[in-house]
Amino acid sequence: MNAMQTSILIIDDEPQIRKLLKVTLQAHQYAIHEASTGEEGVQQASSLCPDLVILDLGLPGISGMEVLSLLRNWSNVPIIVLTAKDREDDKIMALDNGADDYVTKPFAMGELLARIRAALRHAGSSQHDPILRIGGLTIDLVQRSVEWHGERIKLTPTEYDLLRVLAISEGKVVTQRQLLQQVWGEQHQSTDNHYIRVYIGHLRKKLEEDSAQPRWIITEPGVGYRLRIRDE
Repeated sequence: MNAMQTSILIIDDEPQIRKLLKVTLQAHQYAIHEASTGEEGVQQASSLCPDLVILDLGLPGISGMEVLSLLRNWSNVPIIVLTAKDREDDKIMALDNGADDYVTKPFAMGELLARIRAALRHAGSSQHDPILRIGGLTIDLVQRSVEWHGERIKLTPTEYDLLRVLAISEGKVVTQRQLLQQVWGEQHQSTDNHYIRVYIGHLRKKLEEDSAQPRWIITEPGVGYRLRIRDE
C-alpha cells in the first residue's frame, strides 16, 4: 500500500501526543486525522473509513476499550492501541478484543512506524491463498508442509499448528490465550501456558540461527508472541 494513499486516525486526548504523531507521520507521507474523545473517534472512523487507527486506551468518556469494541462491531480496520507501561492486563484484553498491536507509552517513533507498516501489510495480504509466503518462510496450508529458505522443515502436528497461527497473524502479537484456544482447544486454561513455551522453544531450534537470541519468533513478555520473518 502506498503511504501517500494511507490515512491514519489518531484517537488520543493528549494534544502533545497527537501533535507528535501528526508531525512524524505526515513526514512519512501519511494522511492524518485526529479525535480527542472516544465519541469523536468512533464518529470519524465511521465517516472517514481510515486505513489504520491509533487508539489511546486512557480516554475520557467512552474508554479506549469501549471504542475498540464499537469499531470491531463493524470494521476490520487495523487498530494499534497505546497503553501505559505497567498496564499488562490492558494489553492482553485489547489484543483479545480485536486490537492488531500495541505500543507502550512512552514509545519510540521508529518502533511505532514499524508496527504501522506491519499492520498495514497484514491488512492488505490475502488470507485466501492456500500457500503463505512470508520472507523465507513458505507454508502450504493444504499439504501442511513448511519450507524455510527452500529447505523442507519437519514439524510435529502441534509445532505446525502453532507456526501456522503465528504466520497467519504475521507481524501481529498473538496472546497466550489466543494460542491456547487455536492450537490446543477451548478446554485449555491460562495456567497451561507452559505448553506454549515448550513448543515455541522447539520452533526456535528449527527456525532460528541462535534459539537463545531469536530474531524471528519474538516474545512479548507477559502477553504473547509475534512472528517477524522479515526485517522491518
